[in-house]
This record gives sequence, C-alpha cells and structure tokens, in this order.
Amino acid sequence: MAYHHLLAVAAISLFHAHMHAAGYPWPVCGTSSDFQPNSTYQANLYRAAATLPKRASASPNLFATVIVGAVPEQLWGMGLCRGDTNGSTCLGCLTQAFQDLPNDCSYNKDATIYYDLCTLHYSDVHVLPSGDDDGPTTDSYTINNNANVTSDPARFNRLLAALINATADHAAFNSTRRFATGEADFFDKDYPKVYTLAQCTPDQTPAQCRKCLASVIASNLVQFKDNIGGRVLWFNCSWRYETAPFFSGPPLVRLASPSPAPVPTLPPTVGPPTGGGRRKYSVPVVVLAVVLPTLAALNLTVCFCFWKRRRPIAQAQKPGGTDDPTYSSEAEGMEMVDSMMIDVSTLRAATGNFDDSNKLGEGGFGVVYKGVLPNGDEIAVKRLSKGSTQGVQELKHELALVAKLRHKNLVSLLGVCLEQQERLLVYELVHNRSLDLILFDTENEKREMLDWEQRYKIINGIARGLQYLHEDSQLKVVHRDLKASNILLDKNMNPKIADFGLARIFGRDQTHAVTNSLVGTNGYMAPEYLSRGNYSVRSDAFSFGVIVLEIVTGRRNLDWVQVWEHWEAGTVMDLVDPSMVGRFHEANVMRCIHIGLLCVQHDPAVRPAMSSVVTMLGSDTVDLQAPSKPGFFAKTAPPT
Repeated sequence: MAYHHLLAVAAISLFHAHMHAAGYPWPVCGTSSDFQPNSTYQANLYRAAATLPKRASASPNLFATVIVGAVPEQLWGMGLCRGDTNGSTCLGCLTQAFQDLPNDCSYNKDATIYYDLCTLHYSDVHVLPSGDDDGPTTDSYTINNNANVTSDPARFNRLLAALINATADHAAFNSTRRFATGEADFFDKDYPKVYTLAQCTPDQTPAQCRKCLASVIASNLVQFKDNIGGRVLWFNCSWRYETAPFFSGPPLVRLASPSPAPVPTLPPTVGPPTGGGRRKYSVPVVVLAVVLPTLAALNLTVCFCFWKRRRPIAQAQKPGGTDDPTYSSEAEGMEMVDSMMIDVSTLRAATGNFDDSNKLGEGGFGVVYKGVLPNGDEIAVKRLSKGSTQGVQELKHELALVAKLRHKNLVSLLGVCLEQQERLLVYELVHNRSLDLILFDTENEKREMLDWEQRYKIINGIARGLQYLHEDSQLKVVHRDLKASNILLDKNMNPKIADFGLARIFGRDQTHAVTNSLVGTNGYMAPEYLSRGNYSVRSDAFSFGVIVLEIVTGRRNLDWVQVWEHWEAGTVMDLVDPSMVGRFHEANVMRCIHIGLLCVQHDPAVRPAMSSVVTMLGSDTVDLQAPSKPGFFAKTAPPT
C-alpha cells in the first residue's frame, strides 16, 4: 500500500508539469442527477478512486472500468490513458483526475474530465459500446486552432482527410490498444508536416471503434477546415491533428505525399452523430470567475439568470498547433471572447426587441431581459447602459483575462454582443434566483423546501467555489463581496457565486493587499478590512462564515457575538432556523456552526483556508479546533 502511494505521488508530480503546460484539464459536468454529501454514491466514488487508477495503469491497454455499489447508487467508472504513455504517467494522471473532477463537477453523478494523457468518466449509468451508437452529442469537447494554413489550404485539407482516416483505420484494426498516430509531408515552408492521433476505448470491437471514429471525424472535419490544429475529445473515441509533433515515439502510419485527387472524408453511409438518446451535458464555454475593478460598471448583482452554451467548447491555441505555456493567457482569452460573439438580431428577436414585458430587473448599469432562443433555451440578456464609460476593447480585454476560469459553483457567461452600439451579456436562466430571496423571506413557499440537506449542499458548494478561486484556478481571486444575495441557486438548488465587480486578482505568492477605498456590504466585511483596508482570501473566509451562520439560523446578519455567547452557554441550537425543527441531524448542524465560528474569528491568520473548510465539511472524522471569540460586529443596518 505504501509503495503504491509513493508511486502515485511521484507520478502526480511529473504529470502536473505536463498538465499545466498543456492548458488542461477540461471537465464536462452532467446534468442528469446529483448525489448528496456523505451519501452512498459519494462513498462509491471514493472506492472507485482508490482502485481504478491502479487497474488502468497496470493494464497492457492502459484502460480499466469499475462498477462499485448497487443500484440506485451504483457507480460505473472508466479510465483511459493515451496509448503512447506509460503506466506510471497513467497512474499519476488518473489519480489527479479523481482529485479534480469531483471538485469541478461537485455532486454530479455523471462527469467526465479530459487531460492530454488520460480521460476519466464516471456515471450512475453503465455505458457500453453499441453498434447503434453514432457518436457523441454534447458530452464531448471540440477544440480548434484558429490559425490557418495559408499555402494551398485545399491540398492541406485533402491530405489531412486522408491521413486521419488512415490513422483511424490503424487504430481500429491494427492495435489492441485501439490507438494509432500518423504523419504526412505537406512540403510547406511554415508547416512541413501534419501529425495525427486516433484512439478508442479498447473494449470496443474493431468495427465499433471505426464507426465511432468515423462519426466524430465526419461531424468535425469541416469545422476544422484550413485550421493548423484541432481535436475532438470523447470518452469513447477521440482524434487530434497538429502541424507540430505532439505524441511520443515514431508514427504508426506514414503518408509520403498528399493524394492528387480529393479524398472523401468518410464513406457516404456514415452520417453526423444523432445522439441516439444519449444523456445531454452542458459544457461551460467561459466562466465569469472575476471581473476586474475597471469592469465594476457591469455590476452583475441583478443578473440572477445564467445560460451555458449547449455545444462543445471551441478553445484557441497558440499559432503553431501546440499548447504552449508561453502563450499569453490574455491573448488566448481574447480569442475565446471573440468566439462567444452573438449577433444583435438574434438577441433582439429573443427578447421581443427588449420589450418591457420581458424585463427581469434593473440596476445602475443596465437592465436584464428574459429571452427565448429559437431552440427553446431560456436566457437572460444584460443590456449595459449607454452611459457607461467603458469602451468595447476595454470590455473585451477584461473578459479575456478571466476566460480560462470555470467551475460548477461559479456563474458562467455564455455570450457577448458588441454591435450597433449595444453591449449585451447573455446568461442562462436560473429559476431559483438568489439565496437571500428564499432564506430570509418567511412568505416564500420555497423556504419550506430549504431543508437541512439542501442547506448543507449549498454550504458545501459555496466552499468549493471559493476553494477554486483561492487555490485551484489559474488565477488567484479574492471576491470581496461575498453575501447571500450573491449566491444564485439553480433548479436543483446548486449554489453559484455571482457578482465579481469588486473582485481582485492576486499574484500566486501574494498574501494580502491594502486599499484606502472600502467597498462591500456591511455585516459581511472582515474586521481587518474595515479597520485597516487589508483584504485577502481570509477576508473571503470571514464572509463565508457569516453566510454559513445565516444559512443555519435563517436570519440575516445576526450578531455573531450573540452566536458566540450561545456557543459558550451550550444553547446554540436555540438559534437554529425554526422552519427546520425535527428535520436535521443535530451533530451536522453543530459542525457547521463550529466551522462558521472558525471563519469569523477576529484574527485572519487563524481562520481556515477554504481547502481546509471543504475537508472539514466532507468528513466527520476531522477534528476541529476550538474557535475564539469573534472580535468584531458591524452594528449597522442590514443590507437590502
């Protein structure tokens, strides 16, 4: 056991360097169903994490599946590593995947994460290859390089079609790993060669593998027309091409020169994927994890409605076809923002030309309108005020800086429209709006639905979103205005942190910052921020502690000194929201109150990091330190 642990740690260390250089991972979160904290499904997930990476890395095919538990909480998992890697790298990749995926897709029973060297998928539905399955629908990733071949693109496209089909044939019919790589000469001074890769899960028959590859090639090769690089990732089969080497070892397929005649991409009998009744996934294109200070005019507080694009992501790469860590995040994000552009006519039609009857809300910087797209998706469109002083280019640059951040518990921005002097932001409709509208409204019928199980899930989700912002994302972000009205709830009551107009990006080694201009909301601001202007991730932890205590008590900005006095007297359960009486486990509620008090301690140095909070919430066996008395309470009117 110790040997496997040390091997996994070493493999993860080596894998990290490759993963961050390549811009991975790419998670795809399912929407079919969720599991609850401390549930049987979560226990089955932990069991799968302990066994699947070892099985796959020890397999000659670098592939394994696992079934854990019994229906309806049964988990089916699949781990696949790229055919040109080795066992130790495979072990590190899948071990890391089990750490990242439950965080990126917290409490989803269906989830997939793609790295360059491995793929992890788990679900409560046993997925097997099927001869009737035409290929993926939206549970895949499509990534193309926006740089184009300039010398004889028609010949390049013919060569690519021939090479990828030859590579797919080799993977299906000549490899037990269902894996192949290819190379062909293009004879261009800038792009002398083309390189390809194709892979299926090894449990498929040769015919199933070739049909799967045929489908994903047919449905995406046209999309990649003239591009110097592209890939399609699906857990059943995938393919990739670049004009620079990206795989290990010699190519298994070699074309000396392009065919002089056009090569058909696929036999005409193979059509584009129809989905075959597969589960649908929502893949966030861009998550608005933070909007820098100069973007404060966007003021997304009133935007309680959000939309995720229901098609695979298109993500840019550095010209040259490889994932280059030196390529600017802002430049990459700018291309992503450009890919999100939606024409104004579409949004005018969706909102009835911004008719007042579709108005959802209004703030100082714009109005939010409800809209319906032609495919039936409900959206919210934020129409920024024409009086805003921020220019189009400044807006695009701000969005570009945050385009690479994404997490289930952060709000996600879909589209941007910058036409005809309009500046429009498009979001998905979130039917349950914000936490405060349910938690503090005694006449809201949904308050009765907010049982302890739901409240505990909300607390967990907020903690995971903050952990991502503070520790796990490529940018280190301090929110600075965390409060109940900035926690949005989707139809399944999953929380999403919103309104990043006051947020700040920190350097990775930066611990705090100081400001002379205080912003935020009374009752949620940490004492060191109010007294000295100091803010950090620990001031976000203070705000989180306030929200935890609000969720438990059902009261807005309760005097936390009063909570402390009840804690010391052993009567803190008297403060629990009476609407939950008899419908909760007292030990779990006490643990959350304990964590909330740890977060609102006066000294920021002794407040827990959000990763520690997530651990404390997820395990009853982790000992909690005794909290100290909250040293501050802002005796001001509560926010509205």
